[in-house]
Amino acid sequence: MKRREFLGAAIASTAALAGCDARHDIAGGFTGIDLGRGHALRDGTWVAGAAPGSTRRTRVVIAGGGVAGLAAARALRLAGVDDFVLLELEDAPGGNSRGGMVEGIACPLGAHYLPVPGDDAHEVQDLLEELGLRRRVSGRWEYDERHLCHSPQERLFFGGAWQEGLLPVQGVEEATLAQYRRFSLRVEALRREARFTIPTLRAEPAPLLVALDALTFQTWLEREAFTDPHLRWYLDYCCRDDYGAGSSHVSAWAGIHYFASRHGFHAPGDNNAERDAVLTWPEGNGWLTRRLASPLGERLNSGHVVTRIAETRAGVEVDVFDVASRSRVRWQADRCIVAMPVFVAARVVENPPEVLRHAATHLRYSPWLVANVHVRSPLADRSGAAPSWDNVVYGARGLGYVDARHQTLDPTPRATVLSWYRPLGPSAFDGADGRRELLDRPWTAWRDDLLAELSVPHPDLRDLATRIDITRYGHAMAIPEPGLLRRLGSLSTRGPGLIGTERLSFAHSDWSGYSIFEEAFTRGHLAGVAR
Repeated sequence: MKRREFLGAAIASTAALAGCDARHDIAGGFTGIDLGRGHALRDGTWVAGAAPGSTRRTRVVIAGGGVAGLAAARALRLAGVDDFVLLELEDAPGGNSRGGMVEGIACPLGAHYLPVPGDDAHEVQDLLEELGLRRRVSGRWEYDERHLCHSPQERLFFGGAWQEGLLPVQGVEEATLAQYRRFSLRVEALRREARFTIPTLRAEPAPLLVALDALTFQTWLEREAFTDPHLRWYLDYCCRDDYGAGSSHVSAWAGIHYFASRHGFHAPGDNNAERDAVLTWPEGNGWLTRRLASPLGERLNSGHVVTRIAETRAGVEVDVFDVASRSRVRWQADRCIVAMPVFVAARVVENPPEVLRHAATHLRYSPWLVANVHVRSPLADRSGAAPSWDNVVYGARGLGYVDARHQTLDPTPRATVLSWYRPLGPSAFDGADGRRELLDRPWTAWRDDLLAELSVPHPDLRDLATRIDITRYGHAMAIPEPGLLRRLGSLSTRGPGLIGTERLSFAHSDWSGYSIFEEAFTRGHLAGVAR
C-alpha cells in the first residue's frame, strides 16, 4: 500500500470515530519563557536593593545563553579556555532556538530548521561536522540524510486544495507566471552584480547593497513593476517568515537577500527549481542548542538575570540576580562577551559606549508567537499535495505549521504536534503595536485565531486538538528596516565581525540586523576567539 493510501485509510477511520465525540475543552496556556523576568529587569526590580552578597572570579563572563552565547562558550572551550561562566536569564539556554515537549512529543518553541550552510558560514559548517551531521566522502561533503528534511517538504493551501511548494501556481494566469519568471531573472542578475552573503559581515561593500538598503522592498517592487498579487503575497510571506515584518517595512536589501544569499528564486519550470536542503528535527533548532549547552556543566548558570555590566581598571564587573536563591552575585572577570539583544545590553551596560547606544536607537523588533498544538490522531486532509513538513494557508495571518513527526521513520499515523507560527511585526496584517497585542490578548483569543485559520484546510482540527501551548516573544528578532544595514555595517571597531571595546565584546544576531542561526553563531564564535 502506498504511503498516501495508507494515511488516507487511517484518516478515514479516525474521522468516523471523531464524528461520534462531543466537542471538548482544549487544555493549554502560555509557556516556554518567563516574560516577568525581562519586565522586572526593565523596571529595575532586581537592580535596586542590597549590594551583592558574594563576589566570584572567572576569566570570561558570557552574558546571554542564546545561540551567540553558546557559540562563544564553544569557541572558548575549543581554544582551551575553561575558566568562564555563561549567565542565562531563562531556566534553559537556547534563546529563540529552544525546544520543548507537549504530551510527550518533542516540538520547537522557536526556530525549527537550519538551511545547509554555504562556504561563507564556515564556522557553522565546522559545528555540523563536529556533531556528525556532515562528513567528507570521496572529496565531497555529504549530510546525514536522517537530519535533512524528509520529502515532501512544503505545500500551500490555495484555491481550496493543497499544491506542492509555496509559490501559488495552480490555476494562475500566464501573466502571473511571466512575473515569476521575470523576478527570477532579476534576482539572478543582482546576485551576479553583488555578493549577498550569510553571514552578512563577510559581504563586500558594494554600491548596489547600499542602494537597496535605502528603500523599502515594496517601493523597489513597485519601481520594478512587480505588481502581480500572487507574487506580492509570496514575497510578503517570505519577509514575515524571515524578518517578522512585511515587505512595506523591510528594506529592499532584505527582500532580495532572502533569495540571493541562498537558493535564488525559482519560477515554475526552472531547471534548477529545487530549493536548498534544510536540516530539521522534531524539536527544531533546540536539537542544536542542547548539544551546544551539554558540555558546559556548572559553567552554565540558568535563571541568572544580569543587571549590570561595568568596565573597571582591572577588567569587568557583572552583577547578577539568582532567581532560585533570590540572591545577588558579582562576577569579576578579565572581559565580558555581551551576547544579549542590543536593547537589553544598552540597559545593563554601565556608561554604554557610543557603538551600543547608536545601535539601540535604530533597532526595532518584531514580536512572535509560537503555538504547539497536540492532536490525538491524524487530521483529515483536503485534496491535492500530500501532507508535508511545512504547511501554509494562502492569505492567512499566520505562517502555517510544521509537523513534529515529519522526520520520524515510523509511517504509522498517530498523535502529533503541529507548530504554528505567527509574527506580529508591522505588516499588512498587523499594526505598529504588535507587542502590546501579544501581551494583552488572553490565551483563548490566540487559540481561537489558530483554530479558525487552520480549520480552513482541516475542519476536524477543533475535535482532534487536545492541548495548545503558546510561547510568546516580545522582542523576537530585529527588523532589517531601510538604512539599518548602513548604520550597523559601519559600527565594527575591532575588526570584521568584532564590535565593542577593549574589555566588552558584543555578539548577537542583532548586530547583523536580522535573526538567523548563522548570523548569531558566527558573531558569538568570533567574540569567543577574540583576545
